[in-house]
Amino acid sequence: MTSASTAEGLPPNPPAPAERKPFRSLSDGMAGHRNSLGVLRLVLAGLVIFSHAFPLGGWGDDPMRSWTRNQESIGGFAVVGFFAISGYLIAKSGAGSDILQFMWRRVLRIFPAFWLVLIVGAVIVGPIVWLMDGNRPGGYLTNLGAGGPVGYVLLNADLTIRQWGIYDIFISTPWGERGGASALNGSLWTLAYEWSCYLIIALFVLLGILKRAKWIVPLVTLFYFGVALSTIVAPGFAASIFPAFGDSFRITLTLIFLIGSCMGLYSRSIPLDDRLGILSAIVVVASLALGGWIIVGYPAFAYLLLWGASRLPQRVQWIGAKNDYSYGVYVYGFLVQQFTAYLGWHHWGYVPWVLATIIVTGGCAWLSWHLVEKRAMQLKDFGPGRGIRYWFDWARQRFGRNSEKIKAAPQE
Repeated sequence: MTSASTAEGLPPNPPAPAERKPFRSLSDGMAGHRNSLGVLRLVLAGLVIFSHAFPLGGWGDDPMRSWTRNQESIGGFAVVGFFAISGYLIAKSGAGSDILQFMWRRVLRIFPAFWLVLIVGAVIVGPIVWLMDGNRPGGYLTNLGAGGPVGYVLLNADLTIRQWGIYDIFISTPWGERGGASALNGSLWTLAYEWSCYLIIALFVLLGILKRAKWIVPLVTLFYFGVALSTIVAPGFAASIFPAFGDSFRITLTLIFLIGSCMGLYSRSIPLDDRLGILSAIVVVASLALGGWIIVGYPAFAYLLLWGASRLPQRVQWIGAKNDYSYGVYVYGFLVQQFTAYLGWHHWGYVPWVLATIIVTGGCAWLSWHLVEKRAMQLKDFGPGRGIRYWFDWARQRFGRNSEKIKAAPQE
């Protein structure tokens, strides 16, 4: 068939150009596993170890506090980064699952490894230190309540840390001498806050907000911005209305988590631009040095992390893509540092000791992932992970068939 333009001696109409997106979005840069979030999470977990090494090794406070006008420590900076990335990932997970799937997968990800590190502290590390202190082997289990190893596991099992130590174990370490109390694992306190953030997303999932009214999430985030700002302008005002806001971490960690969640939900609309990445880095440094870290630094830091995850070289993207050791590094770092400080390794000097603890912690994280975390996550699509619709259909088929049999049975 000849087109009209060709019949008239005109050149044929050129094909319509393919529709091009006006910009490359954050979603484009973070698609699938083609990003470096695994690398960043490992770096953040390592920063927590570097931060804790100062007080745990007897070198005083984390120096970043003085550099940032007491706004943040290196460890706090890393925790903020963890919550930003977690908010991004968890919101995306919630948008693609129902409430049963969501809660089942979150439980599998956080609780098995957490319970394991509690048991390791109470059953392995605790008895070793107890015996090295010259105590009788049988005396370790004499106290089955608070203060003992059983209480340490049971009282902390729901993520809220109610018992920090076991007897006077580690009381002779620099941290123990500084605080005058036993503490096995001081990093675990943040997990309760992370879980509370998961519950906020769970509520969004239950109400269908992430699928049908995701604009509510930025609205809630703005509310937390307002609360955070009120703690600066009028300290104590928010807590007088809602006592839970007397805990500053309840405000700040939830805020950065929700900022990450907003970026996850609107990732297709957020441009991935190197200029914005550089600007966000400048804002982060300026807010830490001059003030305003929470109000302007948090959103800039969240964008910086996600921009960096998409812009780091592809050759590092395999790190953490299949084997995520960052959680294990985080939950074992403090315990390893306390134990090695008890053994006197901190006398080697800051750098050698930190490097040694990173190696030992990495081994613990490797075992935690391959023995517990990875196996737990393999269950994410089993049982409750199949979702409400699956079990609703199963129940309808199972009990519906039985009711039909009952109706079809001859009546006496």
